[in-house]
Amino acid sequence: MKPEIIKPLEKPERVTGVAHLFAAAGYSIGGLRRLWMETAFRHIIVALPVGSVLLYIMDAGVADFLVFLVLFSALVAVEALNTAIECIVDHLAPQWEVFARDAKDLGSLATMCLLFANGFFMAVVALRYFGMA
Repeated sequence: MKPEIIKPLEKPERVTGVAHLFAAAGYSIGGLRRLWMETAFRHIIVALPVGSVLLYIMDAGVADFLVFLVLFSALVAVEALNTAIECIVDHLAPQWEVFARDAKDLGSLATMCLLFANGFFMAVVALRYFGMA
């Protein structure tokens, strides 16, 4: 199988002022489109309505919903950074390299830590709901 040839893109023109806000939003949307291609991200997105419904069923307060949204947002951000690491590593080391494995493993660890934080938070809310906390 022939390696894919990737042509370099032209560097975008520097944008300043209010136009920068619109350009930055466009870059973020581009990142979201790229992130959507990741199965792990799509699984994370499914967790948002599921977690919200669970919190509603458990009669969670506004503070619980806010903590959930903050943890969820942090999880999405870390997953985006993990995907960025993987993109760069795949470009730099198309063959297996120790540094590539380590970089990918560390990015995965960061995501797993936030998954645990989200799970721990939901467990605390559930324990409180069931009168065990």
